[in-house]
Parts: sequence; structure tokens; C-alpha cells
Amino acid sequence: MLRIARQPTSIVNFYFAGILIEAQAGDSVAAALLAAGHGVFRITPVSGAARGPVCMMGVCFDCLVQIDGLGNQQACMREVRDGMRVEPQDGAFDALPARPVEETP
Repeated sequence: MLRIARQPTSIVNFYFAGILIEAQAGDSVAAALLAAGHGVFRITPVSGAARGPVCMMGVCFDCLVQIDGLGNQQACMREVRDGMRVEPQDGAFDALPARPVEETP
């Protein structure tokens, strides 16, 4: 993908679905993935349709991914960092881990 020329910047490496991706420091996760040729970030829970970033400003939620094991992360709102592990989100993802129900005596 063609990138707009800008000042030289440092390079960071992260993983998307186990694939090593090279990105420019300061890129959002979404911009880095698009620049690397990845357009599908998640699968919708109801229809199973593929989704990718649309607005690139945190409004549409079509760019949800898992970052370092935490789901429902907007790729357009998170800056890529070295060693980050990003996974496509397949369907719904619990925002909080389930907790056991406490029994009352």
C-alpha cells in the first residue's frame, strides 16, 4: 500500500494473527494493518460478515480487535507499539472476565 511521505521515523514490529508486521512508530494499529495489506479486522457475531476500519476516528467500531489478549479494542484509537500482539476479533468478546456468583448463606 502506498504511504504518504513524511519525516523518517523509527520502525516498530508487532504481530497480527501470528504474522510479524513492520510499522512506523506513531501509526495507529488500524493504519499499520491497512498499510501492511490487512483489511479484515473482525467477524460480526450475528451475520458472520467481515469488517474493517471505516471511519478511522473511533466512531464506527468496525475495527475491533484483540490487543495483548484484551478484546473490543478499537484499532484506529490505539497506537502500535513494539511487540504488541493483535488478533482479529471473531464475534462478540466479553468486556470483563466472568466472575463466579457468590452464594448467600
